[in-house]
Amino acid sequence: MNSGKNLILLYVILSLHLMTNAQEIIELPHSTNAEIKWQGGEKNYFSKIWETQVVTNVSKPSMEVFQADPSLANGTSVIIAPGGGLYALSINSEGNEVAKWLNKKGITAFVLKYRLVPTGDDGVAEVTQAGETILKKVAKVLPLSYSDGLMAISYVRENANKWSLDPEKIGFMGFSAGGAVTMGVAYNYEPSNRPNFLIPVYPWTSAMPVQKCPQDAPPMLIICATDDPLGLASGSIELYDSWLRAEKTVGLHMYSKGGHGFGMKQQGLPSDNWISRFYEWALTEGLTKEIASE
Repeated sequence: MNSGKNLILLYVILSLHLMTNAQEIIELPHSTNAEIKWQGGEKNYFSKIWETQVVTNVSKPSMEVFQADPSLANGTSVIIAPGGGLYALSINSEGNEVAKWLNKKGITAFVLKYRLVPTGDDGVAEVTQAGETILKKVAKVLPLSYSDGLMAISYVRENANKWSLDPEKIGFMGFSAGGAVTMGVAYNYEPSNRPNFLIPVYPWTSAMPVQKCPQDAPPMLIICATDDPLGLASGSIELYDSWLRAEKTVGLHMYSKGGHGFGMKQQGLPSDNWISRFYEWALTEGLTKEIASE
């Protein structure tokens, strides 16, 4: 009899644990484009090519909420746009793991699944073989992708009270193609969906070229590595210079080594700690509040 009660108690504990760790998925409103058609549903799988979990063929934007523990939460939030050439999303290293790190600093995070180039069973294989055609295909979808980013900001701001967030401390962070989405957000916002700070991480400036700095540009921190094999270091410097010449708040961490797509991967390099440098910058700029060391 006692063993039966113990099993029931264990079931209840496990159920409560799962409920506690369950995250909210929010489907974002979006306009459609008749010229771009997706077949089949969104795919989530482990890519042997990239050796990481990916999401592909996203046709309906959504975001997953990673809410900071109430005992740590400080009202700051960050929307995270993973990279993947706009054909895939590196959902862990440039998404979920980033969100969990931010949670430990009291920052609530939203991992954004923005719309991607339509693909079949393996979007990673397709982007690997895309060659010179990639920019043409990406150019058609990118406006939809950054409109998803802008909608995410609007949604978080309109529902800030729900998560006890400060509507004037909403940041947008994007990696590679997600960095192109970040810059699309930076160049196309309106007062209602203006981000309060920007963190483009090795942004894909070939897909979203550097433009004139907005007159009311938010503070920005750029992260990149000189040895980025895609040649993104020069674009990051150009982006930094555009904010600097406009006398806007801007920082740049250019690591000599790190390559491309490092995200939260550990390579035994100084670039492994880029997210700590972001946190220090955010503290300095008054964009978040420090919590006691663990």
